[in-house]
Amino acid sequence: MPTWHYSVKYADESKIAKAVTFDVPVSIKYMREIASTIKGMKLLEAIRFLEDVSKLKQPVPFRRYHGKVSHKRGLADRFKWPAGRYPVKGAKYVLELLKNVKANAENKGLDASKLVIVHVAAHRGITIKRYMPRAFGRATPKYRRTSHVEVIVKEVT
Repeated sequence: MPTWHYSVKYADESKIAKAVTFDVPVSIKYMREIASTIKGMKLLEAIRFLEDVSKLKQPVPFRRYHGKVSHKRGLADRFKWPAGRYPVKGAKYVLELLKNVKANAENKGLDASKLVIVHVAAHRGITIKRYMPRAFGRATPKYRRTSHVEVIVKEVT
């Protein structure tokens, strides 16, 4: 059985809260863009942002994987980057993770309004490999890619 650890370690664990989700059925490319966008935001602001992404009100800027991605209105004003998309499925899973880390922080006695996302990372998960039979004895691969996402929030004063 493989072991798993967080990407970063903090000396003072009393002012931070952590959460992780495994095998999210979303491509690592979408999760990476969502993670880089919400890093450094306040927790409540990130939750509000991802709710707007789910409602198609606000796009996520695609900085690394932006080949043939169209420009979206309002992105250049807020994020200084024009290309973006609305990754609704990925936003739903990350939103669930942020609510989980918020509950973990409140359980530790931290104030939710002072929490800032100090670390968020998306890692490549397993690839589920399937093959679809085709004519003349051939087969086409159908790969389902998954991701692991971890988030750490810290209470700032």
